[in-house]
Amino acid sequence: MSLGEDGGTGAMAPGPNDHGPVPLGNGSPSAGPETGAWDWNLSDGTVAWDEKGLRILGVEADHFDGRIDSWKGLVHPEDLPKTQARVEDAFRTRRADSVECRIMQQDGSFRWVEICGHQPLDAEGSPDRLVGTVRDISASRRAHEAVQHVLKDMTDALLCLDENWRATFVNVEAERLLGPSEKLLDCVLWDAVPVFRELGVEDTCREAVAEGRPASFDIQCPKDQRLLHVQLSPARTGLALYFTDVTAVRQAQQDAAERTARITAFTQALASTVTGQDVVDVVDDHLLPLFGAVGVGVWVQEGGQVYWVGSRGYSAEFIQRIEGIPLEDSPPTAQALNERIPNFVSSPEEFLRRYPQMADVPAGSGKQAWAFLPLVVSGRSVGFCVISYDRPHTFTSEERTLFTALAGLVAQALERARLYDAEHRRAKELQRGLLPRELPALPAVTAVARYLPAGEGMEVGGDWYDVIPLSADRVALVIGDVMGHGLSEAATMGRLRTAVRTLADLELPPDEVFLHLNDLVSNLGDDFYATCLYAVYDPTVRTLSIITAGHPPPAVMYPDGAVGFPSLPLNPPIGAADPPFDGTELELPEDSLLVLYTDGLVESSTRDVDQGMVRLSQYLGAADRSATLDSLCDDLISALLPDQQRTNDDSALLVVRTHALASQDISCWQLPEDPRAAGEARRHIREQLGAWGLEELLMPTELVGSELVGNVVRHAKGPITLRLIRSETLICEVSDGSPTMPRIRRAADTDEGGRGLQLIAALTNRWGARYISSGKCIWTEQLLPIGL
Repeated sequence: MSLGEDGGTGAMAPGPNDHGPVPLGNGSPSAGPETGAWDWNLSDGTVAWDEKGLRILGVEADHFDGRIDSWKGLVHPEDLPKTQARVEDAFRTRRADSVECRIMQQDGSFRWVEICGHQPLDAEGSPDRLVGTVRDISASRRAHEAVQHVLKDMTDALLCLDENWRATFVNVEAERLLGPSEKLLDCVLWDAVPVFRELGVEDTCREAVAEGRPASFDIQCPKDQRLLHVQLSPARTGLALYFTDVTAVRQAQQDAAERTARITAFTQALASTVTGQDVVDVVDDHLLPLFGAVGVGVWVQEGGQVYWVGSRGYSAEFIQRIEGIPLEDSPPTAQALNERIPNFVSSPEEFLRRYPQMADVPAGSGKQAWAFLPLVVSGRSVGFCVISYDRPHTFTSEERTLFTALAGLVAQALERARLYDAEHRRAKELQRGLLPRELPALPAVTAVARYLPAGEGMEVGGDWYDVIPLSADRVALVIGDVMGHGLSEAATMGRLRTAVRTLADLELPPDEVFLHLNDLVSNLGDDFYATCLYAVYDPTVRTLSIITAGHPPPAVMYPDGAVGFPSLPLNPPIGAADPPFDGTELELPEDSLLVLYTDGLVESSTRDVDQGMVRLSQYLGAADRSATLDSLCDDLISALLPDQQRTNDDSALLVVRTHALASQDISCWQLPEDPRAAGEARRHIREQLGAWGLEELLMPTELVGSELVGNVVRHAKGPITLRLIRSETLICEVSDGSPTMPRIRRAADTDEGGRGLQLIAALTNRWGARYISSGKCIWTEQLLPIGL
């Protein structure tokens, strides 16, 4: 039955739970200021209105004929189809219903009303009437329209769905985001926007309505890749969806998180810096990317002077040029140091305007914006840092604050680095003072050495080496390792090296040298011990007398290229041994190569000593024998320690090439054990010096030889041996079978003897005595004439 028909039925009677008209749209009649009643007789098509109802309709009782068509004429033409369809739906479904429509007024205006109705049953159980209420909702409708107007133009997209997931409201932003309202209104959202199914919006909406709780999530808009934050607000009759563009917000959050992570990494990296250059490297690696800068320079202030520490992004020529600028001629630097205020320059034009006297700096540096940051520690300026850009840059307040805060961290790290650098310099000076500054040039050997400190710490330790010249062109080769590395171990090493040199100068045999060293280290305490290798090379017979105490054996490279490690008696480290110390003697061909090393060179956390020794021998076997010892040393270090910064122990390396004295430069004679020995000695000396062309040394050498042989005849015992050696000096040796060492004494004026050694000391440049297997040997050295 249509709204304009008379009589008929079709609306369902209310059920047992119906208590009157119930509005479909809102679920129950809304309270209003005034409500009227109406009664529509379906049999005759008349409708009766009470006084309030007519007043709400805006008609007078005398002018209303009560017919349904007359009431239909009051409904706004635009609302009539909807109203009629709703009434017909109520007849068909036989349930209470309601509708909102506009009622035209006599003055041409209209008012909004809400009409609710239901069908009561007659005595036979059939509906014959439609009764209900009418309520003026103009005020609430105006308020609703005002809210809709606000919602329509809000910056966030708003979409309202009814209980069937159909869109009932779409604001302007939602149209821009999802499409025109014609495509959305009265349509199921996922049908109108299929991508919402793919993005999981449908499932989340259904879940939120089912649970009756708000929900929120982010989706990425496929259309323009914007990131949208969606908020779901369930209601009893539908669902509201709010879409907020959070692309910029999320990007800002991501940027902030990345910045925080970079600052954290920067702080951690600064905490591990050791040197001033480390600080510059950390600023370059972490701080420049954080601000998009391209250059950094760090200077420190000491004693009123400014010193360059390091830089990145500047040419060496520019750094060298600005280093010579006095502080008073560099206002931005002076301001950072003296006033301790950060100074930001955004462009070359600003720099030239503020500092015209430094007009060449922007072009010379290639930079166009600068941040001059004072480095202050405990209220004291320790230097300044310059961060620069390759294009103009406007410094935001956030950047300025962050620059100032991070400059404090740089200042702390730089101050620590300065203290480390000072300590490092002192430690290196100590190490240089304890080790030989340069190895002597000797006829018997050519030697080259390297010392590598552990990768961490103060770069001082207990490894040492030495080459000590002895009499008769012999040479002592020493390498040792005090366990540990640090100042204490370096000091112990210095004491041991001094002791070794002293004992070597006394011409003590190697086993006696170790006996005294063992006592020295034992007296230092139980926590001290050291390994050591001591070898004496004699070029006259090409022999090497060698003793090791807990130290790895040397590598020997023979002239034919063969490489081996001699088998040596095992002795405990000095300080932990019980004498005696056993040694051995090797015969070395001319031009042999000795490689002495400490365990730090061949041992690491990834390989043991034996593996390192095998690798050393393999490399020596493949080495070029024609290469210099310097290059061989460097190559050995590169091969055995490819990453020097990761070594956890000190390393020392001593490479020695041996030389033999030519047989024609050595002459030796056995002398009789009677007074004739002195005369024979003089005769041999005259003949040999004449053959060598050393007549200038004939007289002092005859006197020295005669005196030494005479002392043997008078005070010692045979056999008596005279030996002359022509080397860089003329060496004269007299040996006998007595172990008693001569000693020089002051003779009184009335003494007839006691002046022999004084005469020898006056005639020679150097003299001494040493023990030999058969007794002792007294030797002298004289400089050769110039030109020989």
